[in-house]
Amino acid sequence: MTQSGPAVGGELRRTLGVGDAVVVGLGSMIGAGIFAALGPAAHAAGSGLLPALALAAVVACCNALSSARLAARHPASGGTYVYGRERLGAFWGYLAGWAFVVGKTASCAAMALTVGAYVWPGQAHAVAVAAVVALTAVNYGGVQKSAWLTRVIVAVVLAVLACVVVACLGSGAADAGRLDVGAPGGAGGVLQAAGLLFFAFAGYARIATLGEEVRDPARTIPRAIPLALGIALGVYACVAVAALAVLGAGRLGEAGAPLADAVRAAGVPGLVPVVRAGAAVAALGSLLALILGVSRTTLAMARDRHLPGVLAAVHPRFQVPHRAELAVGAVVAVLAATVDVRGAIGFSSFGVLAYYAVANASAWTLAPAWRTRVVPAVGLVGCAALAFALPGLSVAIGAGVLAVGAGAYALRRWTGRA
Repeated sequence: MTQSGPAVGGELRRTLGVGDAVVVGLGSMIGAGIFAALGPAAHAAGSGLLPALALAAVVACCNALSSARLAARHPASGGTYVYGRERLGAFWGYLAGWAFVVGKTASCAAMALTVGAYVWPGQAHAVAVAAVVALTAVNYGGVQKSAWLTRVIVAVVLAVLACVVVACLGSGAADAGRLDVGAPGGAGGVLQAAGLLFFAFAGYARIATLGEEVRDPARTIPRAIPLALGIALGVYACVAVAALAVLGAGRLGEAGAPLADAVRAAGVPGLVPVVRAGAAVAALGSLLALILGVSRTTLAMARDRHLPGVLAAVHPRFQVPHRAELAVGAVVAVLAATVDVRGAIGFSSFGVLAYYAVANASAWTLAPAWRTRVVPAVGLVGCAALAFALPGLSVAIGAGVLAVGAGAYALRRWTGRA
């Protein structure tokens, strides 16, 4: 049974154990990304999709290990914003927080629009806004309620994905010859595909950003992050193999709804509505966890006056950053009503990789021994390589957003407000 730790002053209540933290991470990772990312990644990498998945997993693993070590040392809400500030200096913490808040706010809008596209394509924007309002209300009621809802969503999505894998691999349409690991897209295609697939791995950051609401964080967070990542990797590998086996890299790369097309090609058209429903539920799970994580980083930045101080308030009854959650929900609702999915995701991946680059650089400072620096070094180089392998427009928009954030910080320092 989960018990609540005491809340002191403006601190958040520690209610989450290992299981709850793993579920929050899975709710962020096993979301709409696996239903949508396989197609674009296969288009970029061709039959190099599986090596691209492995490369994304290696970078994600390095990031996860670095994040786990940092979270155990600095168990406060804010994730890499806090780590960068404490280990590298105020500017780097601010830049990580800026990249996370802006990039993940766009991701929230993308997930909301994914819900709308699957539930009611003709009214996708209206459904997206309704989803944002509903899940913001859930988060407002307390993180424990959010964790329980995420648990249900994760169970449903895992069941749907299991059905997809069984249907595809058990059909006569499956052909092991389609799993050729050649890469006609070249090394650049594999790198770009890995960058796209990394989007589906990034959810374990939500565990770290909830550091102030986790019981015994020095023990819980280092266990929860690798567990969540390992489960997600196993699921993704099974789904990728199943989809490739029935569609092949060419058809998978052209698929608008890859998993729905895969079960249709496997001769199980009756499963298509189930997959569509699963995609909508998965997107809701991702949106729930994203709003949760963005609001906590907003709280941490508001505490340090990098964002308006009014957003640092914690609700006296629910022990949640209620003003930050309402502000994030309002911004996401506006984006969901006005932008399209591709526009929302355009600079999100670049921002996420920049965020983790700061995390790895922060982890580098934890110990002088070279053996403990291999992981953050590989993670840092990997983040940079994947970020700049993304499509040119994504790189340009992402770099521009980071420049705007850096300019705002410099202006605040110049006016004496930082």
